[in-house]
Amino acid sequence: MSLWLQIVDTAGAVLLLIGAATCLLGVIGMLRLPDVLSRSHAATKPQTLGMILVLAGVALRLRGGMELATLALIAFFQMLTGPVASHLVARSAYRTGQVDHSELLFDELDEQLTDGK
Repeated sequence: MSLWLQIVDTAGAVLLLIGAATCLLGVIGMLRLPDVLSRSHAATKPQTLGMILVLAGVALRLRGGMELATLALIAFFQMLTGPVASHLVARSAYRTGQVDHSELLFDELDEQLTDGK
């Protein structure tokens, strides 16, 4: 095994570890944060970044054309669906009264919902 491949494999392993640690921090944030909006933030940001880092680490280890295309599709759909799902959860929590309005700094959604009534 050449020196270049050893460096790439080590970088892939490091990215896997950093991505897994980032996902773990997101899970800890989901368990420890107090309200729905904070938890949805913790569910989206670190999980998406962690997944991208894990996929980059796997891509450095696999190096095949079809595998890289599959990993790129996984990354694309993860970045597309994760934040959208979190937004929908947060919006439904807001509409069903699960959000404490006194803790919000800005409440632009309240103005949009009350104007139509």
